[in-house]
Amino acid sequence: MILQLYRNAYAGLSRPVWLLAGVMLINRSGTMVLPFLSLYLTQHLHYSVEQAGIVLALFGMGSLLGTFLGGKLTDRIGFYAIQVGSLLFGGIMLILMQFIVRFEWLCVTVFIFTALGDAFRPANSAAFAFYSNQGNRTRAYSLNRLAINLGWAVGGGLGGLLASVDYRLLFWVDGLTCISAALYLVYALPAPKRDTSVHHASDGTLAAARSPYRDGLFLLFTACLFLYLTAFMQFFSLLPLYFKTYLGANESRIGLFMALNGLLIVVVEMAMVYSLEQRVKQRLIISAVGALLTGVALFILTLTRWPGIAWLTIILLTVGEMLAMPFLLTFAANRSEERNRGQYLGLYSMGWALSQVCSPLIGSQVAERFGFQTLWMVMLGFTIVSAAGFLLVNRRVSADTTPVSQ
Repeated sequence: MILQLYRNAYAGLSRPVWLLAGVMLINRSGTMVLPFLSLYLTQHLHYSVEQAGIVLALFGMGSLLGTFLGGKLTDRIGFYAIQVGSLLFGGIMLILMQFIVRFEWLCVTVFIFTALGDAFRPANSAAFAFYSNQGNRTRAYSLNRLAINLGWAVGGGLGGLLASVDYRLLFWVDGLTCISAALYLVYALPAPKRDTSVHHASDGTLAAARSPYRDGLFLLFTACLFLYLTAFMQFFSLLPLYFKTYLGANESRIGLFMALNGLLIVVVEMAMVYSLEQRVKQRLIISAVGALLTGVALFILTLTRWPGIAWLTIILLTVGEMLAMPFLLTFAANRSEERNRGQYLGLYSMGWALSQVCSPLIGSQVAERFGFQTLWMVMLGFTIVSAAGFLLVNRRVSADTTPVSQ
């Protein structure tokens, strides 16, 4: 029974989807800088928590610009070139970043790195949408997340060990795996023959497409996404610092937390998504539950400073992530058409990027002024509002006489 569930979950996905997942696996196996960036800034470069928050916020601001441009360029020149260029430039910038220690120049470098590197996000999401269909699109995105998190499990665990030796090793490994992923993409998956970047009407003029910035329901969805991700992104920004400072976890233990998150997703998510798809038709309800569970995962840190609570937080956070994210991305892709998909997925990615700006800024300011306990309660409030918003979007889509597929 369980074996059949897993077989069905992986069945029917195209070869390019598997190859794209391989690209992501290579790339994410070296993801080490972001999870340990707050520790690198405070422990190695001896910046204050507020300075670290500024650098992390600039990380998000660069991502905001990169995802906007990436979405626009994906619709204009196609997803393939954007993915290759972004991986190459991102890898080079990561290697260079380790040599910059002056605060002002590090801020500039981080901004440029994410502006170049995060153009990859909407292009990659558009590629998965192109090589899948509405019947298996959520599973295609889940396969991508499986590759991301399998790589994350490797990168997070190895990153903790490398950080305990020398933080600079993180930049070398992360940068070289980005470059390797670009080379593998060029080798394994040629650019699609069909032109997906230019669309014309019957009279030869450029065809008009709905803008996501004029789609009120999608803007509401993106606002709810932002609130949820602002809470979730604490996992990358201040949660590692909290584990070290208040729960006594060292870098190696924090690396194990990161690895547990990835391994749970690898083992559980595809089968969970497939099972839920068979049972629940209004799938934003699933995402609402996942968002709320994320807030609960952070809130329980206010109850005790017993070190074991960190494991429970990671487990609950991971379950919430598995419930929320695959269906949120599918909603964004299915809300669009092929000719404006880059812009829709770009706006979706901008919700991610904006949360990367605000999550460390809000987190560092609240933690510095009012303490971490207050921060976790604020994040719970964000996820409650987010979950309510997803339910409202779901209700309006369901009430539409010609609803867009979720």
